[in-house]
Amino acid sequence: MIKPSNIAKHALRSRRRAAIRKKLRGSAERPRLVVFRSLKHIYAQVIDDSSGQTLVSASSRSKDIEIGKSAKKTEQGFLVGQKLGEKAIAAGITKIAFDRAGYKYHGRVKALAEGARKAGLDF
Repeated sequence: MIKPSNIAKHALRSRRRAAIRKKLRGSAERPRLVVFRSLKHIYAQVIDDSSGQTLVSASSRSKDIEIGKSAKKTEQGFLVGQKLGEKAIAAGITKIAFDRAGYKYHGRVKALAEGARKAGLDF
């Protein structure tokens, strides 16, 4: 079997992302938590699609998250999810719609979601 190249993988992820976004909309009552995963870092933001505003954001690169050098990427994802959840609760957001952006729901993406749930967000 021939393995797809990185270009084909990106195209497939873009297709999955578009299919998810067609069904999933963030509103003022239930904003959308979207995840972006790079090779080294993970980023998450809570977006209100009706006004087009980012309400809360967190990443593994932000200064307010204490991540040690020896932390694995899944542990980083969990900490980012927790911090994002704390910020969202402080902003008055309790219910969200989770947008995995075409990534599989495992590993870092799952850890981020579990961290946000532990902080008190309701999916």
